[in-house]
Amino acid sequence: MSQKQSRNFGAAIKPYIEKGPLAAFFLGISSGFPYALMGATLTTWLSQVGIEKRSVTTFALVFLAYNFKFLWAWMIEGVRLPLIGRLGQRVSWMLLSGLFVVAAVINLGMTDPASSVLLTAQAAILLGIAGATFDIVIDAYRIEILEPRQLGTGSGMSQYGWRIGAAATGALALVLSARLGWSMSYMICALFAFPAMITALVLGEPTRHQNHQGRQRRALSEIWQSIVGPFVEFFQRRGAWLVLLFIVLHKIGDTLANLTLRLLFNDMGYTNDEIAIYDIGIGFWALLIGVFVGGILYSRMGMKKSVLLSLVLMAVSNLSFAGLAAMGHSNWGMAAAIGFENFSSGIGGVTVVAYFSALCNLSFTAAQYALISAAASIFGRIATGTTAGSLIESFGYVNYYLFTTVIAFPGVILFWFMMKAGLIDQSIGSAGTETSKNN
Repeated sequence: MSQKQSRNFGAAIKPYIEKGPLAAFFLGISSGFPYALMGATLTTWLSQVGIEKRSVTTFALVFLAYNFKFLWAWMIEGVRLPLIGRLGQRVSWMLLSGLFVVAAVINLGMTDPASSVLLTAQAAILLGIAGATFDIVIDAYRIEILEPRQLGTGSGMSQYGWRIGAAATGALALVLSARLGWSMSYMICALFAFPAMITALVLGEPTRHQNHQGRQRRALSEIWQSIVGPFVEFFQRRGAWLVLLFIVLHKIGDTLANLTLRLLFNDMGYTNDEIAIYDIGIGFWALLIGVFVGGILYSRMGMKKSVLLSLVLMAVSNLSFAGLAAMGHSNWGMAAAIGFENFSSGIGGVTVVAYFSALCNLSFTAAQYALISAAASIFGRIATGTTAGSLIESFGYVNYYLFTTVIAFPGVILFWFMMKAGLIDQSIGSAGTETSKNN
């Protein structure tokens, strides 16, 4: 490699090894693992013990805790924890919510769905609440440690971490369950909560949060302001309701497709090892490539055009699962479908998450991002939990995935309209414009 090439390579990777993006990577690991244990891993477990499809897809409703987390996000903004609160508002809540997740994962692993699916459902709901609370803190911490110029890179690194956490947990759980049983598998996977907790302890309270907390101390001292302030500030922006509608619509098709994939794989006769290799393994590497490409697109095309392109790719990716269902059991077909879907999701994970992060006001990061991320998949999750199993039984897998492709496009069209109307630029909050006072 020539000296010039070495300099170019160093300049290319430098943004990814800065403190903020590296921290976002470790935060992402801990954010992704509860999702895997409640989603694909639990679906596989329930399917293997003979739980019927309608009951299995109903478990997708446990993810509704993530959709309603904005209801208690005000606590992370306004409630100071005793004793450990001296470490800082964000750090103390990171530690408490992380320990809550560890306990909930172990509790879910100790249940036996074959003998009592109700107890398993209750444990899954508890993990959903714990994971959603952990996510509130992780998202706020990630946004506040990143400067506006780092939002794209930080979002990409967070997606790397999220997918590594989810993929590693999912693969590890499948491998360990075949050898040690599901209970021990879940107990070991609970260790994935610690990267975020350690990151918060090492880096301490985010400077950008401290700056805004100081300016808003009088307002945030009032619990009522902690509850209503984030929503009042957001909805005072021009076009806020259209922005929220886009957030709700953009991921419906993707959510409906992804939360039913393990049912497809189980009915097509894939083994746990095949799922681990092709679904998790191939998907992981395709995601890494997608995130890398997403970073390039974000920097060269800008936020708006790169988001629009990623929305189209994510919508079209659902067609690959219709093709796989029509093809039948095929390892190469599964690899291609999973690869395309994860590549598209990787690009969207950089561009869309960067846009959503930039929407936040630094005075209310936790509550506003909780509202944004909660709204992002609420309809898809409700539909998956209440109708997906019945739709699959009525339509068949091919038509079902064609349907998820069609319903993904209203979000694409709405974003295009918002671009033309100038609403994207006007929706950006202080997280996308203000830098730390220490810079």
